[in-house]
Amino acid sequence: MSETFVAVQKNGDGDITGFKTSSGRVLTYQQALSDVNQGVVIEANSFKGKDGEMYLRGNADGNPTNNLDNLPLF
Repeated sequence: MSETFVAVQKNGDGDITGFKTSSGRVLTYQQALSDVNQGVVIEANSFKGKDGEMYLRGNADGNPTNNLDNLPLF
């Protein structure tokens, strides 16, 4: 069964460090990246940043309320 991200944790700089899924699982950033790449979590995708690191972002759908940065904190 596919899941989505419903909430995030952020560090003092405002960077996302963790995710909560629609089934209630709490994931580190690396776990979330792996789950997105494996298709376990949908409505998000990974990309390589200019620094060569892999990052997550919500799928572009024109709705800013479900952007990962705009999800509620937990």
